[in-house]
Amino acid sequence: MTGIDRQGSGSFFENVFALVRLIPPGRVTSYGAIAEYLGSRGSARMVGWAMNAAHTQTSDIPAHRVVNRNGLLTGKHHFGHPAIMQQLLENEGIAVADDQVVQFETVFWDPANEL
Repeated sequence: MTGIDRQGSGSFFENVFALVRLIPPGRVTSYGAIAEYLGSRGSARMVGWAMNAAHTQTSDIPAHRVVNRNGLLTGKHHFGHPAIMQQLLENEGIAVADDQVVQFETVFWDPANEL
């Protein structure tokens, strides 16, 4: 049981949070992959809004593991300091250069294939 309601009757943000909690350490996914898995293809921006609100949750949400479709750290400014997102990823063994995940395809976690 993942706690994710893919039928759309639950809170979109709560479903995003539940899915992001499933991303394994050392892996990343994209806003679009999350939206598509939740049946809301084209709602990547809404996933980004959820990630911006992740800090308001009582349990940890590894928002640093969510990047854009090209592996860019587009959400880095929402971590209090622009370097924190990169530091969190590097602490998990993910290489980052010029605000982009190195070998993005290798560490990409696609919930449609992994769950």
